[in-house]
Amino acid sequence: MKEKVVLAYSGGLDTTAIIPWLKENFDYDVVCCCIDCGQGNELDGLEERAKLSGASKLYIEDITDEFCDDYIVPCVQADAVYENKYLLGTSMARPGIAKKLVEIARKEGAVAICHGATGKGNDQIRFELSIKALAPDIKIIAPWRMTDIWTLQSREDEIDFCKAHGIDLPFAADSSYSRDRNLWHISHEGLELEDPANEPNYDHLLVLGVTPEKAPDEGEYVTMTFEKGVPTSVNGEKMKVSDIIRKLNELGGKHGIGIIDIVENRVVGMKSRGVYETPGGTILMEAHRQLEELVLDRATMETKKDMGNKLAQIVYEGKWFTPLREAVQAFVESTQEYVTGEVKFKLYKGNIIKAGTTSPYSLYSESLASFTTGDLYDHNDASGFITLFGLPLKVRAMKFAENKLENKYID
Repeated sequence: MKEKVVLAYSGGLDTTAIIPWLKENFDYDVVCCCIDCGQGNELDGLEERAKLSGASKLYIEDITDEFCDDYIVPCVQADAVYENKYLLGTSMARPGIAKKLVEIARKEGAVAICHGATGKGNDQIRFELSIKALAPDIKIIAPWRMTDIWTLQSREDEIDFCKAHGIDLPFAADSSYSRDRNLWHISHEGLELEDPANEPNYDHLLVLGVTPEKAPDEGEYVTMTFEKGVPTSVNGEKMKVSDIIRKLNELGGKHGIGIIDIVENRVVGMKSRGVYETPGGTILMEAHRQLEELVLDRATMETKKDMGNKLAQIVYEGKWFTPLREAVQAFVESTQEYVTGEVKFKLYKGNIIKAGTTSPYSLYSESLASFTTGDLYDHNDASGFITLFGLPLKVRAMKFAENKLENKYID
């Protein structure tokens, strides 16, 4: 009986070519596994394609709700953004995919898991660190790094390889963007984007929405509610998180929200340029920020910002299944106890414009913030506070004068 390998299968040319390659070079029984994270019609026709390519079985596993609840929500609550722009759309999905691959491998008694990530990218790290954390005994096969036996260097090579193995599928040899899509976002790399000097061809590139220039001339008001940092409704309609993201994707795409062009630092050390569309995610994260502004105290906000940056790095580097991620997430969750309320904003030509925020746990006090003196604040109290707050500065300046040292702040 042949040993089994579970292949992370997208149905694209790369993973289709890998099926006969695995059979030819390892004599494996290939079990394909496609993980649905909300990528829509990209899954159409996969079963027939996998079987035609020589797979013995295809699993299509829908983890969309798990992706939203267990991976997206913690990152939204943390305000985890990599290098100030990237909302981690691909990064967040990889640990969930790897977890499901391990589950299928255990179910099938497979000895190996294979993925089609290249040797230059981040995904090889994310998949393999997750698999190592969950199933250290399972072998990992990465064809693109096995240059002695993986000799396919272009789409033409892969098409010819498939045809030579009796697989004649409608793959085009012409180049297109390299894309990754799930419910949260779609990424675009390649073509004119490979040169940072080039402006993106947005008319050719965009999938989820339009540019701000092509968005409606009229803005649209939206309200959202949160309970303990978790989104619960849009425009008064209660929905589960995945449906909220779908609704926000529709609204955000219509109004040109969430298009970013970034040159990012990959884990492997190189810079790469890509365009990300994250319409619903951009709205959701901004709405959550607006509510936290009202509810969290200053010291907690400062520390939480550091933790958000740390979580973004952890997720980007594929270290989801680690004690550090658990610890950072535990801190973030503790800050969400009172992040409950309603956020209203207007979407207009790529902008998310505040239109009012309310919370039963708001720390904003009108009597304190008002220019009119209230009962809770005596202006005279500020004198003592400033004296103590500025004491180190005053002592330092006095010592400079006492020792006739130059104070560089004085002309």
